[in-house]
Amino acid sequence: QVQLIESGGGLVQAGGSLTLSCENSGHTFSANTMGWFRQAPGKEREFVAAISRSADTGYYADSVKGRFTISKDNAKNTVSLQMNSLKSEDTAVYYCVADLGSHFGVTVAAAFHFWGQGTQVTVSS
Repeated sequence: QVQLIESGGGLVQAGGSLTLSCENSGHTFSANTMGWFRQAPGKEREFVAAISRSADTGYYADSVKGRFTISKDNAKNTVSLQMNSLKSEDTAVYYCVADLGSHFGVTVAAAFHFWGQGTQVTVSS
């Protein structure tokens, strides 16, 4: 089974940086795609970034492109999200997601069958 454990959320000032990490602690299967979604209060859940096991680079939502970087460690079954130049509108609960399929450019939440519990990121202005 796939079990996702997130870490690294917290409070940061606007313009600052934060790194989120996610480990697939379930050792039965290795996820072929891992990524992040987020949900702000009163808003719909939205795609942030994802990366497939076979890819060298990830893909991003336009709202975070150039500021966020997703990376992975296939041997450790982990994915990280480096967030720079944070804005107040980045405040949200961030969810690590994973799927056994290889997704390239897929941003639909329903395509990711495994979700973590979420970690809060708050950016103060």
